[in-house]
Amino acid sequence: MAQLTLILGGARSGKSAQACALALACGKPVTFVATATASDAEMQARISRHQQERPSHWQLVEAPLALADSVRQHAAAERCLLVDCLTLWLNNQLFLCADVDLAAETQALRQALQDAPGQIILVANEVGLGIIPLGELSRRFVDEAGRLNQLLARTADCVLLVTAGLPLLLKGELPTGAPA
Repeated sequence: MAQLTLILGGARSGKSAQACALALACGKPVTFVATATASDAEMQARISRHQQERPSHWQLVEAPLALADSVRQHAAAERCLLVDCLTLWLNNQLFLCADVDLAAETQALRQALQDAPGQIILVANEVGLGIIPLGELSRRFVDEAGRLNQLLARTADCVLLVTAGLPLLLKGELPTGAPA
């Protein structure tokens, strides 16, 4: 069973940097699972910035939709799997899949994470701290993100909340070799 770490935070909170630091500190080869899609020039720039910030020797897997399958395929006892980010995966499910069974996709992901070997680090946005969205779809997205984060926080061995670049341990202990 995987050692599962969930890192939550707002936009530009430092959660991805914290995840990369944990992955580097584990001493294992890293597979980076990217869920972003380059839907416009601004998103392509974000993706490029993230690519430049992580080590070039890390293996890259792009999984905008089939995240459970990617976890099953790439998790290994001698590897660290870093998934960045669950919130974009959720966005892709809601906006790219017209008839998605989100509960089934979420449960498939949870099961894949529970069955996986090795070390897995998950990154997700904490979106429930802002203003209440006006539109129905936006409210559904916030609700689903909150549900997903709660489910995976219950599943995870370690949960961190990152704010202003500072990690706050919410659950468990930091993985072995993690920077303090």
